[in-house]
Amino acid sequence: MRGFYIGRFQPYHNGHHRMVEEIASEVDELVLGIGSAGDSHSPRNPFTAGERIMMVNKAVSNFDITTYAVPIEDLDRNSVWVSHVQSMSPAFEVAYSNNPLVIQLFKEAGVEVRQSPMFNREVLEGTEVRQRMIEDRDWEALVPDEVADVVHEIGGIERIQRITATDRSERGRSDDQDDSNPC
Repeated sequence: MRGFYIGRFQPYHNGHHRMVEEIASEVDELVLGIGSAGDSHSPRNPFTAGERIMMVNKAVSNFDITTYAVPIEDLDRNSVWVSHVQSMSPAFEVAYSNNPLVIQLFKEAGVEVRQSPMFNREVLEGTEVRQRMIEDRDWEALVPDEVADVVHEIGGIERIQRITATDRSERGRSDDQDDSNPC
């Protein structure tokens, strides 16, 4: 049986890792959907899809399960989202999620959905990991070693600190200027 688990993995952290470990005990193969694949270089989505695929592939390499990491770009039409996911992924029989919208969409499409307990959710969440990266606090304890290696390899700390920095005081920018547009 092949399962499917989607996340933004910004970055892939120990909570995701524990969930994958749990899922691996239930399925023969696992598809890891890299959500919001088209987004990068922003405070919420600092890493590219390719970088996240590297993180995931290296982190799960020690699990005794065949895994496929596939990028899934956002689709702003929820009613067709599951068919979009299915078109980008190897076929799967069961989806894993704790996200209420994702659960609803898969159920409406007739896909079996299983939930797993969340692990130390108050600390193991992407927002906390990214905030610690920005503030130069211990973030490495929250991710598998392989993920920390990838973050260092790609200059991820410098990137997230740079894209979250402000230049308002340096150039007298007004608060209504949009920092998300590179132009």
